[in-house]
Amino acid sequence: MPALTRIMQRAKFDNLPYVVSGKMVYSRLALEATEYAREHGKLHSFHHAVFHKLYGEGQDIGSWEVLSDVAKSVGLDADDMMRAVTSGAYSAAIETQMAKAQRLGLDGVPAYILNNKHAVVGAQPYEVFQRLLDEIDSGDDENIKV
Repeated sequence: MPALTRIMQRAKFDNLPYVVSGKMVYSRLALEATEYAREHGKLHSFHHAVFHKLYGEGQDIGSWEVLSDVAKSVGLDADDMMRAVTSGAYSAAIETQMAKAQRLGLDGVPAYILNNKHAVVGAQPYEVFQRLLDEIDSGDDENIKV
């Protein structure tokens, strides 16, 4: 089953909104803004709000207007965030993260790294994680393919 179908079914099952905007989203600004939020102790609330804007409302998270609204909603200074991001303060951190993802062969989102060794890429059902955790727990995790 394609990942998008699984995501849509799961959202419906959990009674969560899920909007497919139909256009390509440039997430680089959101990634750098997230680093600002991390630095200011608002990582999780910012990330959650950006995720909702993208998937719950179908908004463009590559837009300063959207990111500004998110920043304000979680108690961040939106103007300071924009200044920091546009200054390039977080560019190196994002480049490092992207290079690491490429080295690990991660080519989709979401991506989870378990035990600093195993990658689960894409929207996966609970059973995939359970199987992987069981194999890690049993010590038989050398040849896991996810």
